[in-house]
Amino acid sequence: MSRIQIDPSRLAAVLEKQSAQFSIELGLEEVGHVLDAGDGIATVDGLPGVMAEEMLVFPGDIAGMAMNLEREHVAVILLGDSAHIQQDDRVRRTCRVLDVPVGEALLGRVVDPLGNPIDGRGVVHTTQRRQVEAGAPGIVDREPVGVPLQTGLKSIDSLTAVGRGQRELIIGDRQTGKTTVAIDAILNQAGGDVHCFYVAIGQKMSTVSRVVKMLEDHDVLKNCTVVVATASDPAPLQYIAPFAACSMAEYFRDKGEHALIVYDDLSKHSVAYREISLLLRRPPGREAFPGDIFYLHSRLLERAGNLHERLGGGSMTALPIVETQQGDYSAYIPTNLISITDGQIYLESSLFHQGFRPAINVGLSVSRVGGKAQLPAMKKIALPMRLELAQYREVASFAQLTSDLDEATVRQLHRGERLAEILKQPQHSPMPVAKQVCIIWAAVKGRLDRIPLADVPRFESEWFDLLDHAFPEVCRQIAATGAMDDEVEAGLARSMDQFDTLFVTTRPAESLSPERVVPGIEEGTQRMMSSVVETAK
Repeated sequence: MSRIQIDPSRLAAVLEKQSAQFSIELGLEEVGHVLDAGDGIATVDGLPGVMAEEMLVFPGDIAGMAMNLEREHVAVILLGDSAHIQQDDRVRRTCRVLDVPVGEALLGRVVDPLGNPIDGRGVVHTTQRRQVEAGAPGIVDREPVGVPLQTGLKSIDSLTAVGRGQRELIIGDRQTGKTTVAIDAILNQAGGDVHCFYVAIGQKMSTVSRVVKMLEDHDVLKNCTVVVATASDPAPLQYIAPFAACSMAEYFRDKGEHALIVYDDLSKHSVAYREISLLLRRPPGREAFPGDIFYLHSRLLERAGNLHERLGGGSMTALPIVETQQGDYSAYIPTNLISITDGQIYLESSLFHQGFRPAINVGLSVSRVGGKAQLPAMKKIALPMRLELAQYREVASFAQLTSDLDEATVRQLHRGERLAEILKQPQHSPMPVAKQVCIIWAAVKGRLDRIPLADVPRFESEWFDLLDHAFPEVCRQIAATGAMDDEVEAGLARSMDQFDTLFVTTRPAESLSPERVVPGIEEGTQRMMSSVVETAK
């Protein structure tokens, strides 16, 4: 039997080589334990180094966010189904503040507030992430709002213009068309350079499905991201939904591009935050809301803005929605949001039920950016239109009290009716700004005065057909230059003269009597009229 010969020198060389490659790495991980859990809140101990708003991981890969950092324990909001979290479950730190995926891959997708897809189209392939909570741009990093964001709605683009980087509040009772106004603004961005984000907070899943279907039907979803936290989702997910979507939109703003984000709606967001705060045993204030509810929305909406050219010149426009109860605009949350935003669009249920759609009260609605966010052509005709409407509403309220009206007053009422009529617009039918300018010009110049009120919509549609086929250069020039010079006005006048010989009314133009109910007159005419006149001045 032969013996194995071992070379000591060779063995020593092998051992030296292996020892040189060997290293010891020690990893330290803070692990806590659940003291109690319920109602979307967990109390955890054993995490002395946890950060505020740090992302924690519970069993089953359920995420949580640290909210209350107390001496003995940490209160965590649970961003998922908390039914299976039990006492003494292990909680692991991630050592990073809560963040969400961002990037081009999110366009055309429907995701939850954590960026997980819920549209059944597979994983979102993106490598970039952003923190949910981020600071707003400073004053020196911003540019004044000066470029219009066209919504496609005549009553908004002409009287309460919205600019890129603005925060315009949409406010009104339930079922008055608030979401429809916001969706129409998104639909009007089709084929443009504005990326859209729709945030559904506390909505029914059926409502969200209809919105997504509408965006798909109009071929707009490919440039949109829908972030959904439905009414069946826990309150913590509803709380972080607008902040997560804002971070996704900021990715495009910081690239020098433009974004539009709709928060639908912040009333339900406030209720979700109130629920969380009360469960965390934070002191309640007015209407049981926590004391920092104003700061909650201000730090969200201040992230919208128009960046300076040296930072790329990108913008993020915010359209927050808030719901009122029976027209009470003086409630806590609506007044907070009115004071934060750059203007508000009021929708009234009385106008809605009268068939005035969109049901925008043009007297109470205001944009604090005003004409700076309008094309020169629109600005030129919007001022006389605003004055005509103000005079019309003042005279109309007076006409209901008397039968002795002079010819000038009757003529003013007659024109005002047609101005109010052209502001009506079918839902999900945004109109190009060039055509808005054309029809408002015709009404202000009195070219609709001879048209019966019932024939005004048909007159508008057929006149646009004539413009498209016989005078295409008129709308093309307005769209290209944004101005209305003598040449454009001459072209509009020629088209109108030609159309007058072609248009056949169904009946003679009616005469206006003071006993008639004038369409579009809502309650509170005097205070609305004074607001319109003050804005016009």
